[in-house]
Amino acid sequence: MTPDTVTAGRLRDYLVESRIAGDVATTREDNLTKYAMFAKRVPQAMFGLSPRGRWDRTAVLELMARVVGVDPDPGHVRGADRIDPDLTIAALDRLAEQVGSVARPGARVLVATGHPAGLLPVHLAVARALSRAGTELLRPGAGWSYDTFTRSGPSSREIRYVEHVAMVSNRGELNHSHSARPVRAALDALDQSGATPPDLVIGDHGWAGGAGAAGVAAVGFADSNDPALFVGEEEGDVAVSVPLDDNVAPHLYEPLTAYLLARAGLA
Repeated sequence: MTPDTVTAGRLRDYLVESRIAGDVATTREDNLTKYAMFAKRVPQAMFGLSPRGRWDRTAVLELMARVVGVDPDPGHVRGADRIDPDLTIAALDRLAEQVGSVARPGARVLVATGHPAGLLPVHLAVARALSRAGTELLRPGAGWSYDTFTRSGPSSREIRYVEHVAMVSNRGELNHSHSARPVRAALDALDQSGATPPDLVIGDHGWAGGAGAAGVAAVGFADSNDPALFVGEEEGDVAVSVPLDDNVAPHLYEPLTAYLLARAGLA
């Protein structure tokens, strides 16, 4: 599909075929486990956000059924689950409005991902399109590092940019991350340099959540087992959260990206 042929109807069929939406690989068990972690305010599940509502597991499931399309039945505790492709497309349309609003000279944007094995090509394409439109792409905090703990034990992470997309790296690899610490450091670096915050942060995981928590306009992609950004949108801290499987093979996101850029006027 080329940008001029990616209609909403064709994209819907493609999302289901590629399992970006529809019957996705993320299991019901994993969804419910992550909803419980969010309800208990486990830091890994929060993406830097501090919800103001009650948000017990029942409330989280009800929200995710409404805005993502997972099965609303609390008795469904194992097996497959789904993402409603129509909700994905509706959220992509809202995201396109946000991206289009900063596609101009004078606008300043930070693009970042905590899912480089899946979503990096989407963010790279968005960053390149914005750059062509005259948007200033920011690279604050490059090289800033912090210590963390992984399943293998203590480790170090640093902010690293591929072109104009931020992520974290252990220097040997680009790493998956839920942490909001890197975006906080990036925003602090801008502040310490006397620069104003970005007009928009385009990201996922803690990059989007941490920016929204800091009062910066933020949009992001999120899987059905990542309720934080959807709660953030519900409470007004995140502008748009797009439901999708965030870790299919990277090339499979190309039609989705073409649709997004076309809707943003950046094809």
